[in-house]
Amino acid sequence: MLFNSLNFAIFLPIVFTLYWLVNKNFRLQNFIMIVASYYFYACWDYRFLFLLMFSTALDYFSGIMMENATSTHIKKIWFWLSIIINLGFLGVFKYYNFFMDSFADGLSLLGIHSDFAVLSVILPVGISFYTFHGLSYVIDIYYERITAERNFIDYAVFVSFFPLLVAGPIERATHLLPQIQRVRHFNYITAIDGLRQILWGLFKKIVIADNCAKYANLIFGNSEEYSGSTLVLGALFFTFQIYCDFSGYSDIALGVARLFGIELLRNFAFPYFSRDIAEFWRRWHISLTTWFRDYLYIPLGGSRGGTWMKVRNTFIIFIVSGFWHGANWTFIIWGFLNAVYFLPLLLTNNNRKNIETVAKGRFLPSIDEFLRIILTFGMTVIAWIFFRAENVGHAFQYLGGIFSGSLLQVPAYEGLRNSVAIMLLVAGFMIVEWIGRDDQYALATIGLKWKRPVRWAMYSIIIFLIGMFMQTEETPFIYFQF
Repeated sequence: MLFNSLNFAIFLPIVFTLYWLVNKNFRLQNFIMIVASYYFYACWDYRFLFLLMFSTALDYFSGIMMENATSTHIKKIWFWLSIIINLGFLGVFKYYNFFMDSFADGLSLLGIHSDFAVLSVILPVGISFYTFHGLSYVIDIYYERITAERNFIDYAVFVSFFPLLVAGPIERATHLLPQIQRVRHFNYITAIDGLRQILWGLFKKIVIADNCAKYANLIFGNSEEYSGSTLVLGALFFTFQIYCDFSGYSDIALGVARLFGIELLRNFAFPYFSRDIAEFWRRWHISLTTWFRDYLYIPLGGSRGGTWMKVRNTFIIFIVSGFWHGANWTFIIWGFLNAVYFLPLLLTNNNRKNIETVAKGRFLPSIDEFLRIILTFGMTVIAWIFFRAENVGHAFQYLGGIFSGSLLQVPAYEGLRNSVAIMLLVAGFMIVEWIGRDDQYALATIGLKWKRPVRWAMYSIIIFLIGMFMQTEETPFIYFQF
């Protein structure tokens, strides 16, 4: 069930009504929420619902058994049992074929022919996200940062809350569980704010991302036929597609959660206005970045050791982050390239130089800020080429086409004239994002002080554009495949 589907437009009001009809009983609200969440997930493929339920039960009981353990040895057994099984499921469904193919390719280089069996399985939607929910919970209990949850429904809601179930943000028990365990009252102002964020998320996804996708797919799919200038446009189309698709999903997820009195972790903070790559990663997929920081980077030693340890840990976290996205060498190279981008900042201790919002208190950035934004954006676009390419060879062929004599040619591809309207919409979208860059999302405060007719005219224009540019077929979100 997609957020941008008719089914969800029917599903959400029904769940919302049932949920708030029992607003004096948060236990019953949680029961309604877990039923709704499991139904939401079963709409993708009911067979994988049992995998989700098993993973949830495993971590729930492992947490209790670790807390009740009478010895460190028993505690470790339950800890590693949960870790190994969770990562085992993730490895089989997501990475088994990759490792088998890579191993076979390695043997072939030595002249050894091999024919390993591959699995014809569908990747369970959201498995990377809900697995990381459970892993953080188990790790936090093991290190006694939190206590084990004894109410199974409360814990199941934490893992399976439908707004975040299939594409995040990746939540922490310390943040979400306390909200699930207390009485929630309907707040009209919060709900309206949630609807605004949903509207902006739908605009990002339907108007910007889905329409950029048409031209990104066309150009990447036929990259050998196009000039360097056209390939640049293709990379730019994908750059805005992936941002608006994923941050659009996150906006809808956060907005829907607010309708139910729940605040989820922020996942994006206007990353394309970053002045260096370190700032970009503090603003892009924040819940994953901080997860790896807290559960991988810091346990490895973080930045506490010498230069070698800092460099090693930086490359580990970026490469693992790339591998988390998918079983393809393109993602690993994407992570490696971002680590290379990050390295000079780390070695010069400038990786935390740009913490505040760019041009804070000013409408326009300085020339230095503007040039840094353009440079960081350009580096990001190049990295996204590896993320989008079918394979490593395709990525280098694409880059070779860009840095060729045809770079200065006038772009030419099917639908060029129609795509101009999308380019103008992207430009307008970025202006709105710039205006709202100090807020949680771009539309959070824009128009709130305007007269009601003017404000509603703005909302009507956004709704009109959503209806006008909506695809005839439902278009899944990119991060569902991760």
